[in-house]
Amino acid sequence: MSDVKLYLFQTGTLKCKYHDIYLNQGEGRDFEIPVPFYVIDHPKGLVVVDGGTPEECAIDARGHWGPVVDFFEPVLTPGDGCVAQMERAGLDVSRVSHVVLSHLHLDHVGAVGRFPGAKHIVQRAEMHYARTPDWFQVLAYIRKDIDRPDVDWFLLDEAWGDFYDLFGDGSVTLIRSPGHTTGHQSVLVRTARQAVLLAVDAADTLDHWEERALPGALHSAVDAVRSVQKLRAVQRKTDALVIAGHDPEQWSTLKKAPDFY
Repeated sequence: MSDVKLYLFQTGTLKCKYHDIYLNQGEGRDFEIPVPFYVIDHPKGLVVVDGGTPEECAIDARGHWGPVVDFFEPVLTPGDGCVAQMERAGLDVSRVSHVVLSHLHLDHVGAVGRFPGAKHIVQRAEMHYARTPDWFQVLAYIRKDIDRPDVDWFLLDEAWGDFYDLFGDGSVTLIRSPGHTTGHQSVLVRTARQAVLLAVDAADTLDHWEERALPGALHSAVDAVRSVQKLRAVQRKTDALVIAGHDPEQWSTLKKAPDFY
């Protein structure tokens, strides 16, 4: 994996309530979380993971997201979009070969349709649910970010197993980790320097990872707990650095682009 690098970026923040991240905690206290995205530089191309909040939210968040901004308020500038940030970091966006979606919640789809010719990879269960959500999940999915006719989707399902080796060399492995959503997936990256496990929203914070709290946004609490247990087994085998999905405290300690892992 001598030629593989992992870059960490942030598309602003989300203002929410503490109980949105920590189930039944905080008593309505205000909270603000980072919205990361990641870029893996592989000899066969760049892989963008999620892309964070869509850049349209910097111009008119309510127009793009609708009433969900009353509960989750995006804070970002026009220059915080994933394409602009990658270009500022010196990455050649024409090399993007894949966009991996951990899941299709509105703050994770900023890269969808931004990179012509890129294959977009998501779990089939996630795509199905995003298009037919239950009533309490409708606001979490923005269909105009997903239903783009020019996007080349590659859907993973149970036939592919719980682990999908993106390049066939063990450098980027997609790991099914449902719970936060029905089709969530995490990403194990083996770089020249170390292994890094992008838990994404399988563990919003290290408190979720360490089993000290349940996350506030859940499709299934049981699946969420078991996915963390599975990912913890992966971490023990690989000695990977675990990066939580929206942990303000941990995020402040990590290296950001143009530095890399």
